[in-house]
Amino acid sequence: MPALRPPAIALMGPTASGKTALALEWAERLGGEVVSVDSALVYRGLDIGAAKPDAAERARVPHHLLDLRQPWQAYSAAEFARDARAAIEAIVARGRLPVLAGGTGLYFQALLRGLSPMPAADPATRAVLAREAAERGWADMHRELAAVDPVAAARIKPGDPQRIQRALEVYRLSGRPISDWQRAAAPAPRLPVRVLKLVIAPADRARLHDRIAARFDAMLAAGFLDEVRALRALPGLRGHPAPLGLPAIRAVGYRQAWEHLDGATSADEFRERAIAATRQLAKRQFTWLRGELDALWFDPERQRDALEAALARFLGPR
Repeated sequence: MPALRPPAIALMGPTASGKTALALEWAERLGGEVVSVDSALVYRGLDIGAAKPDAAERARVPHHLLDLRQPWQAYSAAEFARDARAAIEAIVARGRLPVLAGGTGLYFQALLRGLSPMPAADPATRAVLAREAAERGWADMHRELAAVDPVAAARIKPGDPQRIQRALEVYRLSGRPISDWQRAAAPAPRLPVRVLKLVIAPADRARLHDRIAARFDAMLAAGFLDEVRALRALPGLRGHPAPLGLPAIRAVGYRQAWEHLDGATSADEFRERAIAATRQLAKRQFTWLRGELDALWFDPERQRDALEAALARFLGPR
C-alpha cells in the first residue's frame, strides 16, 4: 500500500476572521511554516494596512511569499502557484508542516486546481486601461466589457475594477473573451502533499463586521496613513501615470487612503469607505468560499474544540 503524502493545512477565510493568528499558533505548535496566500502581502511597503505579520511573528515561525514585489510591479496568480509550490516542496523536504493561510481565492485556485491558459499580464495594456478608467470611470469600462463579453460582465460587478481591467486586458491582447479562456482551465500539477481545507469564519456576520471595524481603527492608530504617505513618496509610485490602477494600490484600504490623501474625502468619509470596502471584500470571499465544497467550516470562537479535533484526525499520531 503506497505511503500517504505528507500533510498540509489550508486555512481559508474572509478578511479579519482570525486565520492569520491561527496559522501562526498552529505552525509554532506543530513544527510548521506559513505560506501566505494573500495578494496584498506580496508587496513591499504594504504592512499595516495589509495586516502583514510583523518581525516578531516572523521570528517565531518562518513565513513565505511575503514582500516579493515592489508596489508598482505585477505579480500574477500563475507566479504565485509556481512560488507556493516551490515553498511547499522545500518545507516538506525539511520535514515540516506547510500551513497555507490567506483569503485570496484566485491564488488558492491557481495552486490547488489550476488556471485557464490565458494571456499573461501586460503592463502597457494595463496602463492604457487604467488611464481610460481615470477618464471614463469604471462603470463605463464595465459597459465596454458587457459589449465584448456579456458572460464575464454578468459575473463581474461594475464596482470591481481589478476584474474589469483583467477581462478587458485579455480581450484586447487576444481578441477572445476571458469567459472563453476560463472554460478551458488547465489542471494544476499534483502537489506533493495532501491538503486539509478549513474555512475559518465567524457564523455571525455582524461579529465579523465588528472585527473589521475594530481592526481598521487599530491600523489607523498604528500609523496606516503614514504608511500610505511613504508609499506615495516612492519614485516608482510618485511618477506612475495611474497609481490607482495598480493591484497593490487597489488593495482594500489602500485605494481609499490614497484618495483621501488626494483630498477627495474627509477623515470620517475615508474611514467609512475603507470599512465598507473591507466588508464588500469579505462578502466576495464568502461567495468564493461557498464554492469550496470539500472544505470544512468552523467558527474559530465558538467551535474551537471541533476545529482542533478535525486537525488531529487529519494529522493522526505525530
